Amino acid sequence: MAIRYHCRHCETEVGRLPFGSAGEVQALHRLADGEAEDFITEGEDGEVTVRCICEHCQESLGQFPDYYALQKWLQ
Repeated sequence: MAIRYHCRHCETEVGRLPFGSAGEVQALHRLADGEAEDFITEGEDGEVTVRCICEHCQESLGQFPDYYALQKWLQ
């Protein structure tokens, strides 16, 4: 099992970390209770995906802050 980090805008894989223990999975589930539940999902295979933002998209949002108002700004 692993934790995958994907950019929520361009879907680029930012990184991947192996799980060390089942306690780490439970800790992520506790984080997912609340606002983080939109960003943390667990697949059927037990792999956890964290939707974050990559450096490229962060720079674009910094240059064009109006993009924050759009649901999907990359075509």
